Amino acid sequence: MRLNRRSWVREAVRIIEADANRSADTHLHVFPLPPDWGIDLYLKDESVHPTGSLKHRLARSLLLYGLVNGMIGPETVLIEASSGSTAVSEAYFARMLGLRFVTVVPRKTSPEKVALIEFYGGECHFVDTPAAMYTEAERLASECNGHYLDQFTYAERATDWRGNNNIAESVYAQMVSERHPIPSWIVVGAGTGGTSATFGRYVRYRRHTTKIAVVDPENSSFYGAWETGALDYATGMPSRIEGIGRPRCEPSFIPTVIDEMIQVPDAGSLAAIRLLRQRTGHWAGGSTGTNLYGAFQLISRMLDEGQAGSVVTLLCDGGERYANTYYNDEWLTEQNLDIAPYQAKFEKFLTSGTFSADE
Repeated sequence: MRLNRRSWVREAVRIIEADANRSADTHLHVFPLPPDWGIDLYLKDESVHPTGSLKHRLARSLLLYGLVNGMIGPETVLIEASSGSTAVSEAYFARMLGLRFVTVVPRKTSPEKVALIEFYGGECHFVDTPAAMYTEAERLASECNGHYLDQFTYAERATDWRGNNNIAESVYAQMVSERHPIPSWIVVGAGTGGTSATFGRYVRYRRHTTKIAVVDPENSSFYGAWETGALDYATGMPSRIEGIGRPRCEPSFIPTVIDEMIQVPDAGSLAAIRLLRQRTGHWAGGSTGTNLYGAFQLISRMLDEGQAGSVVTLLCDGGERYANTYYNDEWLTEQNLDIAPYQAKFEKFLTSGTFSADE
């Protein structure tokens, strides 16, 4: 029986690796800035993964981590606490391996999200409050002798930060022929903290001079945890920008590898994705707008200090998932979000290079 399980794990790893090999690397797009600035802005387009988001990388890593550590076998039920893109991607890989996948989600999760998880064969287990997701996932995993994938704990350790085609290594390989091949800044958000941990560790390991900036939306705990050093920092409030921001500081968030954090207003994030679509044709989710807001602020600072260079950020997922929310003017009104002042701020920035967070 042990040999059969070991043989199954070898085949499971092969299947996941083969899926990765069938996928070309994600694109690195240029965001148009005035040429005389001497600064280039790039967006790594993670929306082109098979499941449409940056979380595809995380889900692959979490499954492989569970397999090589002996946590996942041919009969293992996979459990997660997620109502978003991570659950979608995990369901995709679970179906590929013929494993049952159950994710714990708040009862108010949108029908569109539930449908997408179920499209890949996942099951949704509902709880009344978001705070109950973690303990319920642990209970389900214990009850069925399953494996709790636990993205918020394992994200920072499941990815090989030294390379092995992680997102950081991919970015630097794609930048090699650009005029500023070593970015001055890499700008990312934090949902688990795994992406910022990967970039932060990689640039130190490779001895790059790049600095890491993490952008944080309204109501999130990460900025407070970074500023105070208190890893138990919590706001207890959910983020409106899906995929990033958490009501508590998660275990995978590593503040010591971050050079700067930037708080971003939600209306600014949503104004930025509309600007992105207008200027480039790329349709992205709200977390990409948060990234752009932070990138614009840093670029303005570089201009003030007479610095040339490059800035890299992420296009985290596609905008089609948010047609009825972030791109819907009625939804913005219901949420009391006025994006017009930020649209004006961005237009001023792209003309003058001036971007003040206090305006």
